Formats: sequence, C-alpha cells, structure tokens
Amino acid sequence: MRLVVSLITGLFLSCGAVQAGEAEDMDALLEALRINDAVEIMRAEGLVYGNEIAADMLPETSEDAWAAQLSRIYDTDRLAGQVSTRLAEALAGTDLAPLVAFMTSETGREIVALEISAREAFLDPATEDAAFASYEAAKEEQTILYRKVQVLIEDSALVDFNVMGALNANLMFYRGLEDGGAIEMGESEMLKDVWAQEDAVRAESESWLGAFLMMAYRPLDPDALEAYTAFYRTPEGQALNAAIFEAYDGMYEQVSYLLGRAVARQMTSEEL
Repeated sequence: MRLVVSLITGLFLSCGAVQAGEAEDMDALLEALRINDAVEIMRAEGLVYGNEIAADMLPETSEDAWAAQLSRIYDTDRLAGQVSTRLAEALAGTDLAPLVAFMTSETGREIVALEISAREAFLDPATEDAAFASYEAAKEEQTILYRKVQVLIEDSALVDFNVMGALNANLMFYRGLEDGGAIEMGESEMLKDVWAQEDAVRAESESWLGAFLMMAYRPLDPDALEAYTAFYRTPEGQALNAAIFEAYDGMYEQVSYLLGRAVARQMTSEEL
C-alpha cells in the first residue's frame, strides 16, 4: 500500500464567530484537498490489491463473495469521512488561514489536480511502468525536475512517512490474520517480521515517490513547484504534511486490519 502527499474538533475559542470561522476554514481546506477524489482512487487501488491477496492466499474463494467483502472494506463514504475527521483533529491548534490561502489558490488547486490525475493514471500498470522508466532516466541524467522533486521529498520527509505508514499497515494486516485465527503469531514475532521488510519498503517508496511526483509535476510551472516546496518548509506546511499522513495512515491501518480479518475468515471457513 502506498501513501503519498498529494492532502472540527479543534480547540476552538469560546467566541462563536471564531468557531464558525475556523469551521469554514477547515471545510475549505478539506474541499481543496479533494479527499473524496483521493479516496475513490485508493479504493480502486485497494480492490486490485485485495484481489492479488486472494489469488495468493485464497485460491478457493468465490470471486463474488470476496468482491463483496472488499467493497465493504473499501467503502469510500466511510473512509473519506474518517480521513476528514482525523485530518481536522491532527490540525487542531494550527493556524488554518495560510493553509487555506495556499491550497485554494490557483497554484494549490493545480497541484492537487495534477497529483490526483497522476495517481489515477498509475492505476494502469503500463503507465506506471513508463513513469518508473522516465524516473530512472531522469535520475541518471540528474535533470532539473528530478532534483526539484528530490528536494520536496527530502524537505517533507516523504520517504520516512511512507515507510512508517506501510510498515504499520503491514503490522495491522498480521494482527487481523492473528485475531481471525488464521495464524498464531505473537506481537514480537509480527514486529520482527515487519521490520525485516523495512529496506525493501524504503527502496520501493523512494522509487515510487520519485516516479509519481515527477509525472504529476512535469506540466507544472517551475516557479509554482518552487512555491509549493517553500510552502512545505513553513511551520503550517509541515503541520499539514504530518496531518495528511496521520489521517491517511489511520485509514490504511484500519483497512489493513479488516483485510487481514477477512482473509482469516475465508481461510478458516474453507478449512471446515
């Protein structure tokens, strides 16, 4: 599972007008981040991933029955609502005005649109492969776009965020399998196995992020990309970056656990 930056229960003051203003800012920010659109694409990714798991672990399972379970797990309305709530909670106490100003600007909206378009394009394996090939060529040549994307990745700690999110999701999948009775594995064994995956996950995250962001930002004016990078260097930008990962990580962890439980349920029922 991949995570990427792409994305009102705060401690409001007692003044009702301030509360309304902050709620309006949060609504504007959530709309600008296009969470519903992002989750729709993540659902499509999840259905592919879930079918791959079934092919590996559940060869005897009915395709229709498994598809119904996947559809419930990747319910977009529920997931988008959870992401929005977690994002609002994670941004409690953060000045939303600079975030709203940038993300609702022409540059901010263009960047979100490009990220979502690229993520949707990556649903096609041929497009994803071509993006990886382009990234490797740009890395070899050290092109300007490659270097600018690497600065954004490093400034925003995107690789570290992605690695931790992926490892946590994998751990939750194991917990789902164990709670469902498909495996007998203690917490220490799970953690050992998950941490053994770190190097491979990190290498995949580095390549995927580079390929994805280069494809997304290729049409972007260089000055706009500079402005985006500068935005994420600000305290508010860093808070938004961390909040986006916290929100989507929570979604992926829940989905991974439910997926593990669903796999366990199928495995144990097939054994009966």
